[in-house]
Amino acid sequence: DISHAARRLVFEPAERPVRRIPRDTDMATINDIMTREVTTIQLTDHLQTAAQQMRDLDVGVLPVCDGETLVGMVTDRDIAVRGVAAGLAPGEALVSDVMTDEVHACSATDTVDTAMKLMGDAQVRRLAVVDPNGRIIGIVALGDLATRQSAPTDEALREISENDAQV
Repeated sequence: DISHAARRLVFEPAERPVRRIPRDTDMATINDIMTREVTTIQLTDHLQTAAQQMRDLDVGVLPVCDGETLVGMVTDRDIAVRGVAAGLAPGEALVSDVMTDEVHACSATDTVDTAMKLMGDAQVRRLAVVDPNGRIIGIVALGDLATRQSAPTDEALREISENDAQV
């Protein structure tokens, strides 16, 4: 199990220096493009429950919460590789056994440029959107940035993909 002390939330404040997107031509903030209806799973839920929720929702990731506080993310790959392939029984092993506990997050008021920079720097394809208390209020994915606003996403995709090429 992962101790509470080992979990950390990587949150980048909105005041980080970034190029601003004009409001009249582009969606300016994450609030404009984030997915708001986010289903979460608890640390103590079983892997089988997580897999069933992913199947039912047709998603590949679930935010993991301890109560209402975001503490990690679990992906279908985490379940398959860290769980099943490692010999864990899906009906017995917990989400906390396989989840990623380093969550990259932004706030709803951050700009799209800030989110793209965070994704590129962290080499991730999605960010949790959290309120000031660390509660998840949405998710923004690279696909959201590409399809729901007109700022170029090429640089973020290039930075994220660099990690894939090295693995």
